[in-house]
Amino acid sequence: MSRLTLAAFFFVFFLPQHASADAGTDTSKLAYDARLSTYPYDFEVKVFPVSSQRQTLEMAYIHLEGEAGKPVITLLHGKNFNARYWTSTARYLQKKGYGVLIPDQIGFGKSSKPVHYQYSFAALASHTRALMKSLGIEKSIVLGHSMGGMLATRLALMFPQNVQQLILVNPIGLENYLQYVEYKDTDFFNRIESSATPEAIVKYQRENYYAGEWNDRYEALTHFMIGQLQGPDKAQVAWVNALTYDMIFTQPVVTEFSDLSVPVSLIIGTRDRTGPGRNWMKPGAVRELGRYDRLGKEAAALIPGLALHELPGLGHMPHIEDFAVFQGALDKALDAGRQP
Repeated sequence: MSRLTLAAFFFVFFLPQHASADAGTDTSKLAYDARLSTYPYDFEVKVFPVSSQRQTLEMAYIHLEGEAGKPVITLLHGKNFNARYWTSTARYLQKKGYGVLIPDQIGFGKSSKPVHYQYSFAALASHTRALMKSLGIEKSIVLGHSMGGMLATRLALMFPQNVQQLILVNPIGLENYLQYVEYKDTDFFNRIESSATPEAIVKYQRENYYAGEWNDRYEALTHFMIGQLQGPDKAQVAWVNALTYDMIFTQPVVTEFSDLSVPVSLIIGTRDRTGPGRNWMKPGAVRELGRYDRLGKEAAALIPGLALHELPGLGHMPHIEDFAVFQGALDKALDAGRQP
């Protein structure tokens, strides 16, 4: 797979759970279906029915009860991920007394993956709010990572009365990508998804998530994607993955940052250089995409009262790469949200 193809394919990232159980797995034998039926999560998974676009769908989710009077924190995953990579975060938050809600969005994880569907952040936000309402969650702290940060922002813009605080962890969408890059059709991304290999997944993650570092714990985080590549629904998964690129480019949230009316905290691993579309820049475009060492400060100029927590030396996945450091930033973000 070419470097251009890799850069287009991977925007989002993984988790440090089940590492001891998964380490040493013969990845050539992994095979998972579209809904990861045999792929283990760390908590009980429930299903919420969703009626959307003339289809009856199922939204998988995890709900951990918290202490009376403590808010629920809703964790929103990135594009190539699912609820499982939030395990360490969820356990930490529940130990502190918070309730935790972790949905797999439609098209991701153990949820339905319709191939004839208009994926949008507004639709996913609406499904998430409906799930919250069904569980009696009137107001939630919403935390989103990577693409989940774009979704979390859209949720806060659409339902500010139901969002107590917004916490963004290395979100994509801090830039309006189509301002600088050429538009690509879904067929383009389907070719990329369909040509992915296990070796390419490992290579990209090692070089881009962990600055060349690699170990059994990191390798274990690649297994669900590798299993789907080798599973019976590879073509379906590839097409759905391709469909969900479009909203990243065509549905920006940065243009509405100034409209956010809830407290916002931004946790940034400043080594991150995630820049969707940087390999098909428009002629004459000179912006260097993905400079997270600058993007946090740029966001602070757009979002009223933003609390910025920069983590030098960490990349796109601070909650995976160094949970202790991330935990400290998360505590500060939660404290900031409690301040009047």
